Amino acid sequence: MANKRDYYEVLGLQRGASDDEIKRAYRKLAKKYHPDLNPGDAEAEAKFKEANEAYAVLSDSEKRAKYDQFGHAGMEDSFGAGGFDFGGFGGFDMDLGDIFGSFFGGGSRARSAARSGPIRGSDIQESLSITFEEAAKGVEKTISISRYEGCGKCGGSGAKSGTKAQTCPTCHGSGQIRATQRTMLGTFSTVTTCSTCGGEGTIIKDPCTECGGRGQIRKSRKISVKIPAGIDDGQTLTLRGEGDHGRKGGPPGNLYIYITVKRHEIFRRKGFDVYMDLPVSFVEAALGAEIDVPTLHGNVKLKIPEGTQVGTNFRLRGSGIARLGGSGNGDQYVKITIEVPKNLTEKQREILKSFGETIGKSDFTQRKSFLDKFKDNFK
Repeated sequence: MANKRDYYEVLGLQRGASDDEIKRAYRKLAKKYHPDLNPGDAEAEAKFKEANEAYAVLSDSEKRAKYDQFGHAGMEDSFGAGGFDFGGFGGFDMDLGDIFGSFFGGGSRARSAARSGPIRGSDIQESLSITFEEAAKGVEKTISISRYEGCGKCGGSGAKSGTKAQTCPTCHGSGQIRATQRTMLGTFSTVTTCSTCGGEGTIIKDPCTECGGRGQIRKSRKISVKIPAGIDDGQTLTLRGEGDHGRKGGPPGNLYIYITVKRHEIFRRKGFDVYMDLPVSFVEAALGAEIDVPTLHGNVKLKIPEGTQVGTNFRLRGSGIARLGGSGNGDQYVKITIEVPKNLTEKQREILKSFGETIGKSDFTQRKSFLDKFKDNFK
């Protein structure tokens, strides 16, 4: 634990950062150090895992409150800070454990009750890389995850077959140890988590040979994930109930899948619209042509009118990316670029020279306008 960096430092944030700031910082780091973008880079993989761990704590309001108060120690399973009782002023009694519970999501009493009652399973975070086309149209993927599930051998009790957990002899099942000290100001009491049972209230003398007394074992599972059409790079899918299973009847955690979209060789995305550059020859731009243009939905015919200039944009309605929620598609924008031929033959050179001699400067309106402005600047 001494080697762990501060979670806020990991994400490059100050304490008090908003939820949106935490999410944006995490997404930025996740994209930068994602294993798919840094194959074989052990340092990048370590930073990716470090960012995931920091986000898992700071994005959870209860975990973040404990971390803000107690640091990394507050994340330990056996951690149990004591509450405090003050008394002695005319019957006045105040339990600071209740105050801590109000402000930080559970004082010592709340924590002890949680340990002895149902415990929710932890959330799991995974990442999934998909192609540009899969993001645009949607796809179903199967991913492998590792999660904790109830031990089948002991039924989740953690005790060896034929035995059962026993009431802790130290705390007598409460999960807490209370110590009282009298001072000049009155009675000062501390309530700490029982070190014998770790706050469980019970101990297992003969642990299950399969799970070692935990009541759970880690298993590998294949999960089918439906990626909705229109999902974008950096978005997260939530599969509720697919995380670690709960203990003592608690609900399971969730599975969060961070999506990265691979770059496309031709298409670029802005919102739900698609942009591309279309190279055409000088002849096609000058005389006009009908050209096959690739889209996410197949090739379409695009008519290039005579005299089309470089940089001209054409709009193909409905040829973009499916909008999340099924409300139609975006558009595709095709930008014209002129491809100048190389390695001309002598005959081709003569033809172009002849063409250049027959065409007047007045036919190049953009060039004429540019030259006129150039002259005006030097008068």
